[in-house]
Amino acid sequence: MKENVFDVLLYLFENYMDEDPERMPDPDSLRNELVAAGFPERDIDKAFGWLESLTCGQPIQTTMPTFRVYAPEEQAKLNQECRGLLLFLEQTGILTPSNRELVIDRAMALSAEELTLENLKWIVLMVLFSQPDQEAAFARMEDLVYGTTPVALH
Repeated sequence: MKENVFDVLLYLFENYMDEDPERMPDPDSLRNELVAAGFPERDIDKAFGWLESLTCGQPIQTTMPTFRVYAPEEQAKLNQECRGLLLFLEQTGILTPSNRELVIDRAMALSAEELTLENLKWIVLMVLFSQPDQEAAFARMEDLVYGTTPVALH
């Protein structure tokens, strides 16, 4: 079975998302658990670095609507369907311009040459979970990821 950094991130998110921060295992215990689960140490280290980067960046402050032009490298990794999802999420208020940029940054940090739409949805969910005061956006995105959003609203 081929594992990668995204698989480690998904494992951590699915298993520890609802944990009380005070009850979270320490990083060494998490590493041991991940190694025991069969993840390569190199991927574990990269996943921890990826998670640390979620809180390191300076947020973009804007009061006006923004238009995003994607660099060629971003277009190669984020196909038209992925870019369309990001636009939809921003237009519906799930993503702010600042969070959109953080999602793109975190997507580009993964080693996959091209991301699937499902992978991008999980990245958005992880980013929203990591950001303060994004509970409503997280809940809306969680509905999209788990497929509980109704197809027709009328």
